[in-house]
Amino acid sequence: MDVHDSYEAYRPLLHSIAYRMLGTNSEAEDAVQDVFADYIRHRPDEVNNEKAYLIRMLTNRCLNLLQSARKRREVYTGNWLPEPDVSLVQQDPAELYDRNETISYGLLVMLEQLSAVERAVFILRESLQYEYSEIAYYLQKSEANCRKIYSRAKSKLMQNQPALPAPSAAAEPLAAAFIAAARSGDFDALVELLTEEAALVTDGGGKVRAAIFPILGRDRVLAFLKGVIPRGLLGEDNRFAAVNGQTGIILMENGQVKSVLSFQIDEQQGKADKIFILANPEKLGHIR
Repeated sequence: MDVHDSYEAYRPLLHSIAYRMLGTNSEAEDAVQDVFADYIRHRPDEVNNEKAYLIRMLTNRCLNLLQSARKRREVYTGNWLPEPDVSLVQQDPAELYDRNETISYGLLVMLEQLSAVERAVFILRESLQYEYSEIAYYLQKSEANCRKIYSRAKSKLMQNQPALPAPSAAAEPLAAAFIAAARSGDFDALVELLTEEAALVTDGGGKVRAAIFPILGRDRVLAFLKGVIPRGLLGEDNRFAAVNGQTGIILMENGQVKSVLSFQIDEQQGKADKIFILANPEKLGHIR
């Protein structure tokens, strides 16, 4: 297989891994392009398993990028949220992606708690179901070490979350209630779909107005939404969208995406315990 054929065959997989690692589509795409550029320049004479070799190159590049990204995020204005995967805008919220093809937005946010290596091991094992022998090859570590890293990563994620967030059908009525509230000003239906401990996290990146700290508690979350929605601060028009494999909302203004809203669901209560609003325009440019 020549390099062009390899690019066509493996680019979707490599981009999927890079997006889970880095949390942004733009950096993921750059990482994949850089890996193939290096592969063309320094391609070994013999590669027994080209797919595994490329994944190994990409994983190492993402680990290096994550180290520098951590430093940039330490001086980021307000809350840092990953770029959402909003590749399909829908009118019918029931038409969602295959859940195995994406990673929930709530989990993508939670992965920020992990070190770069912990994140890599967790994604390769939990999200992409690679064997420990394969992960050991990609990261140049022993299988036993990879097992320990995975266990440590999962323990960190489970400390404050009884179950790892996954795409949920319960997001559909939430999105519908939010849109109804935005159009009518009546928030009663939305109130019933939020847990009492619900939190709202906004990311404006210092580019647009957003809450600097998370808003905690259902009453405060609703007070915030009642203050910004009628004034069109999130956008004047809204529609259903698939956000990382789950029903969410894009809010538009003058034909441009102004913000993306998604939910994390407490499956035991069937209600939202987190609302994420991404409004940083630098993270919305990839959405068409």
